[in-house]
Amino acid sequence: MSTGTPYYITTPIYYVNDAPHIGHAYTTLACDVLARFMRLDGRRVHFLTGTDEHGQKVEKSAKAAGVDPLAFCDRVSQNFRDLAAAMNFSNDDFIRTTEPRHIASVQAIWNELKARGQIYLGSYAGWYSVRDEAFYAESELVDGKAPTGAEVEWVEEPSYFFRLSAWQQPLLEFYAAHPDFIAPESRRNEVVSFVQSGLRDLSVSRTSFGWGVPVPGDRDHIMYVWLDALTNYITAVGYPDTEAEAFRTFWPASLHMVGKDILRFHAVYWPAFLMAAGLPPPQRVFAHGWWTIEGQKMSKSLGNVVNPRDLVERYGLDPVRYFLLREVPFGNDGDFSDRQMVHRMNGDLANDYGNLVQRVLSMVAKNCAGRTPQPGPLAAADTELLGRASALLPMVRELLLEQQFHRALETIWEVVGAANRYVDEQAPWALRKTDPPRMATVLYVLAETIRRLALLTHPFMPQASAKILDQLGVPGERRGFGDLGDASALVPGTPLPKPEGVFPRHVDPAAT
Repeated sequence: MSTGTPYYITTPIYYVNDAPHIGHAYTTLACDVLARFMRLDGRRVHFLTGTDEHGQKVEKSAKAAGVDPLAFCDRVSQNFRDLAAAMNFSNDDFIRTTEPRHIASVQAIWNELKARGQIYLGSYAGWYSVRDEAFYAESELVDGKAPTGAEVEWVEEPSYFFRLSAWQQPLLEFYAAHPDFIAPESRRNEVVSFVQSGLRDLSVSRTSFGWGVPVPGDRDHIMYVWLDALTNYITAVGYPDTEAEAFRTFWPASLHMVGKDILRFHAVYWPAFLMAAGLPPPQRVFAHGWWTIEGQKMSKSLGNVVNPRDLVERYGLDPVRYFLLREVPFGNDGDFSDRQMVHRMNGDLANDYGNLVQRVLSMVAKNCAGRTPQPGPLAAADTELLGRASALLPMVRELLLEQQFHRALETIWEVVGAANRYVDEQAPWALRKTDPPRMATVLYVLAETIRRLALLTHPFMPQASAKILDQLGVPGERRGFGDLGDASALVPGTPLPKPEGVFPRHVDPAAT
């Protein structure tokens, strides 16, 4: 295990009322890339995902399926584990809110909030959305529905309340003191405006259904699903044992990655719960956009829900991973189509990166007896290309710390483009006849550039990058970012395997 600076990253825990789709894959993929990058960068990483298994919506879905709620959760939660395996996600933990460790943690934070005078018993009357598992004020309704478009129902029942109103000013002060807490900036502005408009105390228990964590000392009530669900982030690092090594190491979390539809829960309710319990809030919450499918919102009724496992089967795992994070600025909404997918794969992967790797390694195999070339003195063009490759790490690191995945990939591809131009300018096929030692130097510089590119693309496309590094003869123990600037990782004279293509071309669906 690395002993570097801790980095704790979480996905939202996914609600188990339906099968996983491209949106779930997108969120977890972004976290996986960050986790892989930070590990290669020498940091001590904890990467958490999981499933949210309580609430009225789950209870109704289980009843409709004719099964016990826990049996329903067991089946659907496994679908999310299967997705993680299919997408090659590297999560360190998978949490379920039905686990004993989590129930103990949620009841502990409830008791802490109660002991601090932050929870009181009252009665609730208002609008509630089962789909969103959220309460809405009359002023928030749009044409009689929740702002999300979900149906609402009038609910009246006894309820415990959290004194959210008392945390309005502390939250605003926290946002001002931590301007990077909510991203992107547009989402931060939305949250600040919402809190400035006034906070009401929050109903945190229900009595009208039973599928949830019992309120300690009052079994007529179960906890509001969001207090239950949000607590998973501290459960996974040992809460309520705040002296546990995992808690002391990883809390506060470095980043909560969420969809824009659940930002309020993570950026308003969650930090208020934590501060009220005497715990520090997470360092950052990033809310990304949604994917539409050829201009339409994903919908089971439209039959256009994209199963990420089907995409992987059709196009390959790493091309799908690349496309999802390269196609649109992270934080914006994106639109998926097979044509865009094929265009991106053929252009960026097959033509640019794949062709660079294939032709360089093929020339090495043909002209250097299949061994790593022996370089001679470096010319200005050589040092310029190697310098550009060496300069990538700090730039990519900074962009990923800001969750600018598309810009990180664009930055890497600028060097891919520079390497392709270098091949054309240096023309090693001509040097083979006129200056074989210079040819060897050019091919070595290219191989070294590809090595650095493969290390930096590894978090995004781990299988393809590993295959490239294998073909370069780079040992497994020399594949961290600490090795990026060490040219000794490529040893001249090392026998190399026969080159194989990494990124196949695909046929444009519009052309068939």
